[in-house]
This record gives sequence, C-alpha cells and structure tokens, in this order.
Amino acid sequence: MQTPHELSRRTVSRRALVAAAAAGLVTTVVSPARAAEAETARFHTVGRVRRAADGTVRYSWPGVSFEGRFHGTGVGVVLDDADNDYDVQVDGATVATLVTPGRTVSWVDGLADGAHRVRVVKRTESPWAVGRFGGFVAAPGGGILPSPRARRRQIEFIGDSYTAGYGNVSEIRDCSGNGGVNRNSNADLSFGALTARELDADFQINAFSGRGMVRNYNGGEPGTDFRTYYDRALLNVEGDVWRKPHSWCPQVVVVGLGINDFSTALNPGERWSTTAELVAAYESAYHGFLDKLRARYGPRTFLVVAAARLGNTTALAEATLRIVEERGRRGDDRVSHWYYEDPGLDHLGCDWHPSLHDHRIISGLLDTHVAGLPLRW
Repeated sequence: MQTPHELSRRTVSRRALVAAAAAGLVTTVVSPARAAEAETARFHTVGRVRRAADGTVRYSWPGVSFEGRFHGTGVGVVLDDADNDYDVQVDGATVATLVTPGRTVSWVDGLADGAHRVRVVKRTESPWAVGRFGGFVAAPGGGILPSPRARRRQIEFIGDSYTAGYGNVSEIRDCSGNGGVNRNSNADLSFGALTARELDADFQINAFSGRGMVRNYNGGEPGTDFRTYYDRALLNVEGDVWRKPHSWCPQVVVVGLGINDFSTALNPGERWSTTAELVAAYESAYHGFLDKLRARYGPRTFLVVAAARLGNTTALAEATLRIVEERGRRGDDRVSHWYYEDPGLDHLGCDWHPSLHDHRIISGLLDTHVAGLPLRW
C-alpha cells in the first residue's frame, strides 16, 4: 500500500526514471490513445501543439504544458515520449519528474480525497523528436473535472538557449558528468516562465538553442536560422505550419535572438565577410520578423526586443537599439528595447549558460521592464 511519500516504479520497455517529492508515483504501460478517449480535450493546453483525431496532441517546443482538474486520490498522466523530461505538479507543487518516460501512464497516488489541479510541463528541448500527450486519467473512484480556464494574460517568449533554459539547473559548467544538458535543463524555470508565473500569465516558449536571426552559433548549419523553424508546430517536420488558435493573442512578445549571431567570430567562407555586413543582414531580417509578429498579433501587442550583454562585442546591444529606434520612426510605439546585464550573474549553467540563480535575476529585470510598459491587462 502506498503512502503520499512513497515511490514505486514498474520497469517498462523504455526505462522510466522518476523522482517523487510529495506524492507516490507508479509507471505502467497503457496505450495513450485509449487512456485518453474518455476525457478528450479535458485539459488546458499552453504552447504549440498538433492535435490528432483521437484527442491526443503532439509537440516539440520546450515548455509546452497541460493543465487539468480532477477529484479523487490520484491522477494518471498519459505520455508517449522517449526523448524528453517532464515535471508533474499537483496543486502548485512539483511532485515528480519523469525522465524520458516512453509510452506510459504515470500515476500520482495517495492524495487527500477531494478536488485537485494537475499540470504537466515539458522541461527539455527536442527539435529532432515529437512528444505525445494523451490526457489525464482519474484514479478509481475519482473523475476528471472540466478543464481549467485559460488565463487572461498571455506572453510569448522567442529565442535561443537562454530563453529555453538550457542547462539552467546544473551548478557546474561542464555537464558531461552530471547527466548532460537535458537532465540539467528546465524550461519551466527559465526567466520567461518565472516572469509569466509572477504575472499569472499563460506563456509560450518558442526557443531553439544555437539558432540566430540570420546566423547560427559559430556559423553552423548555414542556410537555416531561427526563422526557418518559427512557423512550425513540430520542429522536425519540414513544411509544417502551426495554426494559431483564436484564443492565442499575447499582449507581450519578448524576442531574444542575436546571441548566436554575434557571440563567435566570423569564419572563412561564411556569407558575410565583415561584421558590418552581418549587422546589416541581422537588422534587415529582424525588421522582417517584427513585421511578421505585428501582422500576426495586431497593433496592440507590445514587442520587446531583448539583448543580453556579450563579453566579446557590443554589436548585439547596438543593433537591437537601432532596430527599436527605427520602429519608433516608422510609427510603431509598442516596440521596446530591453538590454539586460547584472554583476551577480554567475553563468554556472551547462556550457557557461545562465544558471537558475541567473534566470531568477534576469526574470526580475524583465519584471521591471514589463511593469514599465503601458499595459492594460
């Protein structure tokens, strides 16, 4: 018999590593599609997904989350994903972390009999693979309640590894010996997610590590950049197009692209022979990207052009400021410049990325910037 602080695990075809905190969790193999049939769409989805006829949803962007309500003493989370890690939260507290769970229903048991709220969130990036969520299943004697309502406030975060929370829960820069980048990444603890929770906002994290506005890290994968993937729901499906639901119209969009464009020196053979040429291409592409966002979300959405301090160059800070000033000259007064740096940043995440400590600092700086916008939400 389980108690709320016990964890039991059944070995499955793909190893499911689970960590539990405040509740017990059991992993068993059940068809995600079959388990979800009785409770189709009785969950609130936050993030880009591709919906299937059987009620399941597929996705690949980091930070995608699903929220539900149930009554009873336990709830099952139906997943089909051998590549990503997830946090399971009940009544606002993280009760389990599912590490590459595979095709499973993971049970949180031993709860007080009553009404509860459950949330499952994708911690990791997987541009090469698609996960599938099949809904929530109530423990015997309980039931799934109507879906929670969407939050009135909405924010979209667009960016690279900083935005994705790459390696942010590591406490050392070399993650080769402590589980690697995925085991040490949590998009739900990125600066964007922290700010969104502070504001009680639904949020999307549309971030892709190593990608820039026109140039990827160290000039890698030429011919592609972040814009190649932005319009997709499923990152690994060429030609895929995300259909924006009518319910998604963020009041704020934070764009953080440029670290990969400028953090490394140009290599011989790249299509820009000088930094000045790269800057010109970056600014032109950025204006086009802002035009796309403005057309998609309308004139009232605030667009925040973000720039982090780079130790090797001021090109990013200067270019983004010029972009915002030019938008103002064109008559768009809802584009702001957010340049962030802080002497307290330790960059102790994997590969010198911001740590959780840093993300909290950056989130606080973003909170201050958003508070200064003339928002009416």
